[in-house]
Amino acid sequence: MPLQNRVTPLGDLVADPARGLVYGNRGCLHDEAGRIRRRYAGKRWIACRLEFRGWRRGALLQPGRFTELFFLDEATAFAAGHRPCALCRREDYDRFSAIWRELHLGQVGADAIDAQLHTEGVPCLVLGPRLFEWTPAGYTERATPAPERVVLITPPSLVDVLRAGWQPLVPLLHPSAVTP
Repeated sequence: MPLQNRVTPLGDLVADPARGLVYGNRGCLHDEAGRIRRRYAGKRWIACRLEFRGWRRGALLQPGRFTELFFLDEATAFAAGHRPCALCRREDYDRFSAIWRELHLGQVGADAIDAQLHTEGVPCLVLGPRLFEWTPAGYTERATPAPERVVLITPPSLVDVLRAGWQPLVPLLHPSAVTP
């Protein structure tokens, strides 16, 4: 049975027997039985080489260890919000960092890169000028205001329905997003 450690371009983890061309992690996402319990653990989302210095991996999803993730390719890893690893992909990381510094003045080093990518990569609800991070239990408001431009994950035709004044019989928003 395939493990739930294949990453989609939206960052979701799915079970699939394929492993892809890129390996990475987001920290320990699984429990002692290997079941995925969280979307991420920390802000360091990296994309690694499948092989490095002849290192051998043990069994996947070991208790208390990071969750081994697999991406189809670098494009999938980027879409999911991962950056090149500074250890196994040093040359890629150095080139990436140089481009990043030119595009994001004042943001130097892995911590700055990871903080920015984490902010942009976690699905949020934009409600007027407010930004809410989604969790299974409800929304939590972020201290930063909503950016002027956002990446839309709701299909555009459904956004048109919302803009037209959609009034559902079930709650459109969880109370955590509308209570001050």
